[in-house]
Amino acid sequence: MFGYININSSGLPTESKKAYQAYYCGLCRQLKKNCGKKGQMLLNYDMTFLIVLLTGLYELENEETEFVCALHPTKKRIAYINEATDYAADMNVVLAYHNLIDDWKDEKSYSKLMFSKMLDKDYSRIAKRYPRQVQAVEEYMRKTEDVEKSREENLDIASGLSGEMMGEILCWREDEWTAELRMLGFYLGKFIYLMDASEDYEADLKLNSYNPLVYMNKKDAQDMDTFVRLLLTSMISECAKSFERLPIIWHADILRNILYSGIWSKYEYNRLKKEKRGNGEKK
Repeated sequence: MFGYININSSGLPTESKKAYQAYYCGLCRQLKKNCGKKGQMLLNYDMTFLIVLLTGLYELENEETEFVCALHPTKKRIAYINEATDYAADMNVVLAYHNLIDDWKDEKSYSKLMFSKMLDKDYSRIAKRYPRQVQAVEEYMRKTEDVEKSREENLDIASGLSGEMMGEILCWREDEWTAELRMLGFYLGKFIYLMDASEDYEADLKLNSYNPLVYMNKKDAQDMDTFVRLLLTSMISECAKSFERLPIIWHADILRNILYSGIWSKYEYNRLKKEKRGNGEKK
């Protein structure tokens, strides 16, 4: 589920790229503060989008910190940290925790199970602080397991679970922006689910693993690609409409870069890789 919400660095001005990196570094430092070094191991760019979105919407004031990164010690880095950073760090832990448990169930990876056990105390702390969001993630995991066991053929039902969960995560506060943020998150979650299903389609088909795209009965690979592309475009269009209705000025260029370009990066990478593999087979 992770790894889809990122920027297209070639389409952003230098200052915006620096700001985005500063929020990412801030998330890393907040994860360490909240959970120790194990927290930093959960770091991903997806939650950086959440920080930038909430910072822009609520016009939050950043605490700017200059520091030396252990992974990049040759040059000092800048970190931006605000209230949304703390929230995103906690949501990062919750999602990663369930991802580890899911991997344990699927792969019987004891290392993933042990890592999840290391996060138990952090998870309990976050569940008390954000019961609505944590309950939404737990409900998503339960319903998704049921959908997979029953091999639900309706793609809208399967992807809708991801959308509902993401909608709750984007709703940091209950206020006048709640409905629009839920809508944005709903379509973003559905987009991510379909991207993941599309990426795993060939492997799931061979292994007879659950994937609702298998039931689409398309004539050939090109037909399936067209179908998926149209669905993805429809979902991200609805997501973008909700974003444009929000009164965001700060970092609007970063957020538009992600929603209109960056979020397609992995799709295009996988498409080109598939084309290259197909050309190799023809030879």
